[in-house]
This record gives sequence, C-alpha cells and structure tokens, in this order.
Amino acid sequence: MEPDTLLARITDYTSRPHPYPLYAELREAGPVVRQADGSCLVGTYHEIAALLHDPRMSVDPRTRGEVTHKPPFLRLDDPEHHRLRTLAMRPFGPPHSPGRVDAMRGEIDRITEGLMEPFEAGSQVDIVDDFAYPLPVTVICRLLGVPREDEPLFRAWSDALVAAADVRPEADTTEADKAGDQARIEMGGYLVNLAEQRRGRPGDDMLSAFVNEPDPALRLTQEELAETAVLLLIAGHETTVNLITNGVLTLLRQPEHLDHLRREPALLPRAVEELLRYEPPVHMRERVPHADIEVSGTTISPGTSVVLVLASGNRDPKRFPDPDRFDPTRPDIEHLGFGGGIHLCYGAPLARIEAESALGALIPWLGSARLSQDPPPYRQNAMLRGPRHLPVDL
Repeated sequence: MEPDTLLARITDYTSRPHPYPLYAELREAGPVVRQADGSCLVGTYHEIAALLHDPRMSVDPRTRGEVTHKPPFLRLDDPEHHRLRTLAMRPFGPPHSPGRVDAMRGEIDRITEGLMEPFEAGSQVDIVDDFAYPLPVTVICRLLGVPREDEPLFRAWSDALVAAADVRPEADTTEADKAGDQARIEMGGYLVNLAEQRRGRPGDDMLSAFVNEPDPALRLTQEELAETAVLLLIAGHETTVNLITNGVLTLLRQPEHLDHLRREPALLPRAVEELLRYEPPVHMRERVPHADIEVSGTTISPGTSVVLVLASGNRDPKRFPDPDRFDPTRPDIEHLGFGGGIHLCYGAPLARIEAESALGALIPWLGSARLSQDPPPYRQNAMLRGPRHLPVDL
C-alpha cells in the first residue's frame, strides 16, 4: 500500500465501517503524509492540536477561489470569524445568555422520553430514524424557532450541503457543489423569511433574538443572518446524530461497558467524552496555510490542502494509552472530537446534554437488545462518519 493514496483509501466507501487500520498506517507514515493530488494528511495528535491553534491555517474557501459568496463563520478566519461567532453566541450561551442551553435539559429529557414511547420489547427499531435523528432535529428547531413540520424541507437541503462539504479526493464535485449552493440559497431564504416574521413580534427563540437585536452595531446583515442560521440548523443536528448512534453501536458491541454504565449512571458524562474520542462524529477537517508552515521537519506551502484527521489523532498511542480500547473510566480524555482552537465546536455544550439524555434513557433498553446488522450501513460521508441506519432488536 502506498501512503500517497491514503486519503483516497480512507474516503473510499468500503473503508467506512472500520477506517482505524488506515489511520494507524497514516500515523506510522509520518506526522505529515503527502498525497498524489498534492494535499497533505496529518494524523498525529500533537501536530493536529498545534495546527488547529495556528493562525496561519485558514478555513476560508475563498483563499483558493472555491467560492465567491461570504461563507458562514465556521469557514471564516479572524477577525471576521470572531465578530460573527460572537454575534451568533449572544442568544445561545455565555456571557449574554448563560442559562439557555442548560435550561433545555428538562425539555430534552421530555423529547427523549416521547421518542421512546413506541419502543416495545420484541420489536425492531432503527436507532437513527426512530431516535438519534429526530431528537437533535426537534431540539434545534425549538431553539431556533423553526416549525417542526418543515423538517422534510431542510432535511433535503441539509443532505445536499453536507455532501458538498465532504472530503472527496480525485472526484468530480461539480454537481454536488452546484446542489450545495442551491440548497444554501433556498435554505437561507427560508430561514430569513421565518426570522422576518418575528421582527417586532419576538418569541423565545434565536431567530427572534437575531432580528430584534436593539443595538445596530450588534445586528447581523441579511446575508450574515442567512449563513448563520443555515449553519446552526445543520450543525445543530448532523453531528449529534452520529454521536448518539456511534454511542449505541459501541455499547452494544461491548456489553461489559453497557452493564457498567447501567450500574453506575454517574459515569455517563465521562463515557460521552470517551465516545467523542473513540468514535467521534467528525473524522476530519480541512485547512489551507496562507504562509509556509513547518510540521515536524516538513514544510507545507501556502495554498496546500491540509486534511487534519481528527479521528486518527484521537487514537494516537503517543497521546492515549491503549487508544483502541473504549474505556468510560479513562481519566484523561482531552480529545479532538469537537475540534480545537478558535473553531472549537460552538454547540458542544448542547451536544453533550443531548448525548447524555439519549444514552441515559436508552441504556436500560439495550441490555437485552442486539444489533440486527453489524456492521450497519454507513452514510456516504467520510468526514461526518456514522451509520445511516442502525436496526436493533429490543
């Protein structure tokens, strides 16, 4: 096997169920592994962490002329990133809205319980479609103020946008990019229209807060509102679906840990952190340097696509003892599951609460449950890796 084809092999769909041997090969090949298409892969923990914090690494696709429109703050560099992220955070979390997410714990538990009402012993459920997808979608809809009945609309838009954002070496992405652009325009228009309906008549939701901000200096433009709302709606559920589903799959494969968590539910928050290390919902992120960067003796030139394989860093034996073992009692779990640096996941506090609520409610059911199919069918996306379906016999 040639290391310069690693990215192609990692992103090949046949690798989706178990990419970890390829990640081990990546780490063995060196901190920086050049690919045939000119890109570079980085799969070791300390190098990834350093690059996530390096201001010379850009996330803005306009640095390579990929897009002409202004991207959401997730794909902007400072200082513009800092300005927009700060404005987006005002109605979401500290310091301006410190209690919003924590106050949703009770509601998230109620949504979880409602989704589990149809569960019956002896039946089969799809953990994705029946539980892990509708939970975060319902939560983010309530948080933003989006009617739940419009979910089929934005599910199609979300699928197109996520497909366009995937890492796909040597593939013709023209059609996927075009579909992603169209979905972004349509979804942004829908959300701006929804927000405008709240102008002067605010509800207790984030769209209302955005359009009714009294300080002109703190208001989002219409374009910024569209991009920010689209980002929050997609990011608010896509990764959490994977986190919950990967958690159920891991626990069903390792019943001794399932039994341990049933006996000691206080371990659940730590188990969620270990899941974010062991089976993270986001496997890689792309960056582009705008200056020469030296990484462990290798110089990476400006404009080079650098793929940071977060899931590989999470299993780096130089950082974590026995990294291929899932251990919910692991004392040191400083994982890369939420990224790092200025782009550390905006919604991490909400994702943690949702995962704890979901797994805490499911664990009593899973003791006598079994996987109907292992490995399950996976989503196409290599970057946001998780099962597309997870059929389980209760």
